[in-house]
Amino acid sequence: MAPRKKAEPEQEKELSIEETFVRLEEVLKKLEEGECSLEDSFRYYEEGMKLVKSCHDKIDQVEKQIQVLGGEGEEE
Repeated sequence: MAPRKKAEPEQEKELSIEETFVRLEEVLKKLEEGECSLEDSFRYYEEGMKLVKSCHDKIDQVEKQIQVLGGEGEEE
């Protein structure tokens, strides 16, 4: 029986903004240590870029919600 590849929890569920920042810090720490292979470095970089995009998208979503809520009290 071949060993199963470990599923990463961030792929199983959507992370909150805070959880995404924590994971991003972990990825950056791994890259800064410089002790991983080139392939692992690329994987960490790729994961980091996905996390940054996810944070950006979530922050944009929150900003849009704030704009909608801010517009509810205005007169037309």
